[in-house]
Amino acid sequence: MTVMDLPQPLTEGRLVRRYKRFLADVELAGGEVVTVHCPNPGRMAGLDAAGARVWLKPAPAGRKLPFGLELVEADGVWVGINTGHPNGLVREALALGAIAELRGYASVRAEVRYGSERSRIDFLLEDPGRPPCWVEIKNVHWKVGRFARFPDAVTSRGAKHARELAARVSIGERAVLLYVIQREDCEVFGLADRTDPAYAAACRQAKAAGVEILAYACAVRPDTIRLERPLPVDLQAPED
Repeated sequence: MTVMDLPQPLTEGRLVRRYKRFLADVELAGGEVVTVHCPNPGRMAGLDAAGARVWLKPAPAGRKLPFGLELVEADGVWVGINTGHPNGLVREALALGAIAELRGYASVRAEVRYGSERSRIDFLLEDPGRPPCWVEIKNVHWKVGRFARFPDAVTSRGAKHARELAARVSIGERAVLLYVIQREDCEVFGLADRTDPAYAAACRQAKAAGVEILAYACAVRPDTIRLERPLPVDLQAPED
């Protein structure tokens, strides 16, 4: 599978708190507490415990904050929290034909507008003589028992994407929801009904309409994130 190299070297620290969605305070090895950017708008369920080991990447020149949060250690594994990484991993995997279900398309375009609600699809796969394939990527990091669960916060935007994908299938095209799980310790992918019942319903309706649901787990290390293996999908599994 495909590998994304993380900026090196990462700086290790301990999480003090995460707040205002995009900010976190981290204590560095020498005891200094710095405020860093958190590239994740979700709730980060299970990943925001005070004292958790974290890894930070240096911010580009000109940024107000010195670091960005990249990894959190939870349940004995590294977890990627940067929501920008799954698209890069999938883009590389598509180019290499590493995702079996999505092989064989001649071209890949990103951020194409589509649908009545004028969404932007993550990837549009096209090939002469085949229906276009619309692929929406979702970042997952929440583990509950042996399940990877999505979403960890209410996402009306995600429900809109599910409806738009179902509409593409209704006109004879192909549509795929691909969940990229930035951790390696999950066995099955499922929905988080209690967190966002509207999204869960929209996802199940999309699947019933013919939208394909895929889930891939990643192996995460302080130097790399690897898109590693497909997971079974169970959209009916009750939450523990």
